Amino acid sequence: MTRTTTVYISIGSNLGNKRQNLQHAVFSIEKHIGEITALSPIYNTPSWGFESDDFFNACVKVESALKPEPLLDKLMLIEKNMGRERKNSDGYESRIIDLDIIYYGYEIINNDNLTIPHPRLQERRFVLKPLADVAPQFYHPIFNKDTRNLLQECRDKSKLTKLKEKLFPNRTSLFSETQFIAIEGNIGAGKTSLATKISEDFNAKLILERFADNPFLPNFYKDQARYAFPLEMSFLADRYQQYMDDTKQFDLFKNFMVSDYDIFKSLIFANVTLQKDEFDLYRKIFNFMYKEVKKPKIYVYLYQTPERLLEQIKKRGRDYEQSIDSQYLENINRGYLDFLKTYPPENQLIIDVSSLDFVNKREDYETILENIQDFALSKYD
Repeated sequence: MTRTTTVYISIGSNLGNKRQNLQHAVFSIEKHIGEITALSPIYNTPSWGFESDDFFNACVKVESALKPEPLLDKLMLIEKNMGRERKNSDGYESRIIDLDIIYYGYEIINNDNLTIPHPRLQERRFVLKPLADVAPQFYHPIFNKDTRNLLQECRDKSKLTKLKEKLFPNRTSLFSETQFIAIEGNIGAGKTSLATKISEDFNAKLILERFADNPFLPNFYKDQARYAFPLEMSFLADRYQQYMDDTKQFDLFKNFMVSDYDIFKSLIFANVTLQKDEFDLYRKIFNFMYKEVKKPKIYVYLYQTPERLLEQIKKRGRDYEQSIDSQYLENINRGYLDFLKTYPPENQLIIDVSSLDFVNKREDYETILENIQDFALSKYD
């Protein structure tokens, strides 16, 4: 079993989206430093030692297997990747992110590269207050005083304001707050692949559309006018039943739900495929059903051009899909985008994936996760 050390890291930002900067840093710490076991609230704090915009500050408790200097190197790399460039000067400056090691267990280190405990922590209220939230009884190994005493004795009387926004220790905890994410898109957009990857990586209950078993689908692609209405009614009945069954009760062993469709797609496709009188009847039935189903907290629409969609459809090789033309796909795209104009903007996220291969390229998958992550964070600002 790998031996770990309890590390306390002070994090701060006063440039750009400060809350988002802190959250990105926390996720990077969790990924590269170790397991996060506690997070303080976020505090709005005045700048210390120079004139600038206020900071957002917090404290992170981490269990890390890294030794102190490699740990420092990792933190500085996180800062660099987030856009901070440290300057060789003694003055203070605004920064997109600031990561400082406060304590590394009870070790005392003093060399040219690193001083632990942080040499000025006892002077800084913006360090001590968040630290007191996660380690109130941790004793300073030199002063032999715990955090509460250091805070009481601190001469810095700066006013700190606790913010209602909170930080999440990892993406799983953030996505869990959403309860339900729907991944939507045109035929061949990759919604099933993405929903499956998310469910596997974040222990989510996976809800997949059961379209492959629909007996009307192959005939529809051969003769749309004849089979459109029974196909759409069949889809609607199946989606409604599945949604009611799968979303009604939360799985206690899963963190949240993720689906590769939203039941509203029934109305979008029906509007494209049905004649006006058929659609009017269909919409009346749909409206009754839609009132009862669970709505996703985040509706992700994966946009792809018709040309790229046709490439994807050809690759997956379903015989009954090979006759689909680009105009039909363009009509579906337009239907989705028209629908999203009526959907609450705080719940919808459109991601253009036309140039991404998130199935085979980890960096492209990471791009999509970051989009969903930042959107989810905006809901809790």
